[in-house]
Formats: sequence, structure tokens, C-alpha cells
Amino acid sequence: MRSSNKFILLILSTITLISLVTESRKTIPSQEKKRELEKLLNHINKPAIKSFQLKPTTIPKWTRDNNTSQKSTSLPFRQEEDIICPPGTVIIKRTTLEDLIQFQRLESLGLKPTSKDRNDDPPGHYTAVAQYYALNFGGKGNINVWDPQVEPDQYSLSSLYVQGGSREDFETISAGWIANKKGCYNTLCPGFVQVSRKFPLGSVARPVSKYGGKQFHLEISIYQERLTRDWWYVLKGEPVGYWPNPLFSYSGLAEGADHVWWGGEVFSADKDRISPIMGSGFVPQDDFGKAAYINGLRVIDRYTRKVMMPPAKDLVVYASSPTCYNVKTISRRGEYWSRAIFYGGPAGCTD
Repeated sequence: MRSSNKFILLILSTITLISLVTESRKTIPSQEKKRELEKLLNHINKPAIKSFQLKPTTIPKWTRDNNTSQKSTSLPFRQEEDIICPPGTVIIKRTTLEDLIQFQRLESLGLKPTSKDRNDDPPGHYTAVAQYYALNFGGKGNINVWDPQVEPDQYSLSSLYVQGGSREDFETISAGWIANKKGCYNTLCPGFVQVSRKFPLGSVARPVSKYGGKQFHLEISIYQERLTRDWWYVLKGEPVGYWPNPLFSYSGLAEGADHVWWGGEVFSADKDRISPIMGSGFVPQDDFGKAAYINGLRVIDRYTRKVMMPPAKDLVVYASSPTCYNVKTISRRGEYWSRAIFYGGPAGCTD
């Protein structure tokens, strides 16, 4: 089966610092590999683009929460005082050689396109997601932020995905947060154009939620702009940047998506080690403030181009190992909770 040739994952790390995190051990490449990475580094850190689209020509009218119960707080993202971009410029973290080394290491940990055929999940990889199968131009969700503990050869993430294409040949865009001791994907996949002066990719997502305490979320949307057909990534109402339409194929995401999903993934490279925590570490039978959630689920209908709640009957839940990690849909009063999911589970799965 041919895997996707377009997988773009924008990650906000919940551990430390912007893009790389505290390590328990280093990965040391050979001299030959180092030279190859340095060539790639020169290509990535090319001179700044002089002209690009500063904002989308159209912005979806995503509904906002007017329910006073069970509300969480959108992350404040306090910007460092010494990081001030002048008008006409944007924040872009410079890629280092160590970034590339850790980027490759995450690839080796299985952080790759998730197959449309869930039976293709590799050993040690578990998912718990809600899926909406219908032609669309993007989706939105408020992703509850936690800090699950992981080992160096593991990761735990929560994301919003849009996907298009056949089971054998598909394209995926994803945004969310990841817990991994070694690094994160960001602009190392070529093509993304940053426009935000507020949110550099790879920002630390903090503060994080506490069990039984205050809850925090990432307000994330990914949608295809009507005129240019570029795919935009929006965080907390701020257009962060876009993927130009030529990056995608007609059979993939060039003309919309056919699949939106929300949920969590975990992976452990050591098959003899138990899998890490997903979400908060508590099963979705627990309620707000206990189990992880994604609420405010929305999609853009392909035919009307209007923002809509995915019908409850059309949300398909999937858990690759429901005895370990599970997911359940929620339909309550209020804009956020009228369509939502709880998901996750404790560490402990083994293949």
C-alpha cells in the first residue's frame, strides 16, 4: 500500500521550551548523515519570502460558546517580551541541526500518516478517535491540553485531522499537541507559510489542565479558503499560516477533504514496554475535569460551505484497543458541548 505523500502535523509541545525538549539521552548521527542533514538545513533556512498572502480572503463564522457550565479556558500563550516582530514580519523559529536529528527520530517512532484502514496501525500504536465521513472544507475543535508522562521512545498526542484521498493514496493535515521527550514536527515539512506575529509553530502549550481542577484547551481550526484553495491553520481565532494549494493533489486535498476526525494517539517503540497515557490518563466514562475532551466539533459542509455541527448519528467512534483507550461522543446544551468527545485512558497496553 502506498502511504500518503503529504503529512503535515503542527505540534504545540506540552513539555518544555519551544521545539526541542529536555532529553534523557542524545541521538548522535554519523558524520556522513550529519553532512546530509546540514545540506537539508541550508535548504530549510532559506532567505525569507518577500511576498506572501497575509490573511485569508474569507474566514468561516465559527460559532462561539455561550454556555456558562463546564467551560475551560483557551490557552493564553503569553509572548516573551523580547520577541517582538516589526510590522510586515512574522515569528519563525530557526531550524537547527539538532531539530532535524530529533525530527528523524520522531519519524522512526512511527509518527507518520495514519492509514485510512485502521487495521494497518503498526504494533505499539493505539488510537481513540471520532470520525466524520463526508465531503467538507475543513473542521474545528477545542482540544483539552494535558501533560501525559512518556518515555524517550514514546509519544502521546491529541489532534484535529482533515484527510482526503483513497485508502491507498491519501493526504492529511493535522494540528494539535504532542508529549514526547525528544522533539516535535513543525515547519520541517516544506511548504507551510507562516503569517502570524503571535504564534510561532512549536510554541509551548501551557498551562496544562489538572485533574479535578482548571481546564485549558487549544482552539484549533483547519479549513480550505474559498478563492485560493489554500489550507489555513487558525489558532485561537488567529490565522497562523497556510499550505499553498499546489502542495496537494486533486485526488487528495486540492479540492476539499472527505474525512475529519478528532482524538488521541499513543505509540511505544519498545514492544515489551507498556504504552503511555493517552489524554489525561483517565477513561472517557469519567466526566469534565477528569477525562480529556475535544469539544466544539464543527465542519464546513462541502455543498453549502456553511459551518455545521456534524450530525451525532454520523460521528463514528473508533478505538483500536477499547480495553485500554476509548472514546465516546457527547451531545449537551451549549455551543461547545452540543457536539464533543471524551477520550483516552491510562498507560498499560501491550501488543
